[in-house]
Amino acid sequence: MAYGTLFLIPVPLADEAAAQSFTPYLVDTINTVKEYIVENEKTARRFLKLAGLKTPQSELLIHDYGKHNRDAGLKEFFKGLVTGNDVGLMSEAGCPGIADPGADIVAEAHRKGIKVVPLVGPSSILLALMASGFNGQSFTFHGYLPIDKMERSKRIKELENLAGRNKQTQMFIETPFRNDSMLQEILKTCKSETRLCIACDITAPTEFIKTMPISEWQKQVPDLRKRPAIFLLFHA
Repeated sequence: MAYGTLFLIPVPLADEAAAQSFTPYLVDTINTVKEYIVENEKTARRFLKLAGLKTPQSELLIHDYGKHNRDAGLKEFFKGLVTGNDVGLMSEAGCPGIADPGADIVAEAHRKGIKVVPLVGPSSILLALMASGFNGQSFTFHGYLPIDKMERSKRIKELENLAGRNKQTQMFIETPFRNDSMLQEILKTCKSETRLCIACDITAPTEFIKTMPISEWQKQVPDLRKRPAIFLLFHA
């Protein structure tokens, strides 16, 4: 029996951005797939409804891949795929497998010889890079930096040095409630001429994306509390 296909289905980054995040192929796909592996079931069901799902949600099989459901292994998630069912993989927001635990599902699919099909959709990392004006030929995403203040400061300095030495854009994120302390650490640690782009609430009505030297940011520090944000450093 032929295996099914694992479709990687992007989820809007903001509630108000649903319509601008969908493509006809994505809508067609969710109306043929009846089994999903998701990071957050509530978010996934809301997305499917907004995207125009015609199948009654009671008929869907949804596997929750949240942080409390990963210890039992991956076998359960692949029962449908290995018997020929197409399955959709969804992150809580953005693209599956990008800064997302769904990468483990994708890796296992490749090991099993299952076809993987990524669908077009929003990635906060790429949207931030596009809007920054920084080097899009060479860039690195580092995810979360250390929580410890001294270690975090040391890491920021390392990334600033990498940006200058390699002419490479350095990208990282923080938990929204720690954004302000992260920004303060960046402004205290980096050189005045280093350029910083802050991209927050991407695709939402409150979207804020701005690039300035550190010296300019020090004069007008934004309030980033509870706002999803990505920080980008570059030193030409």
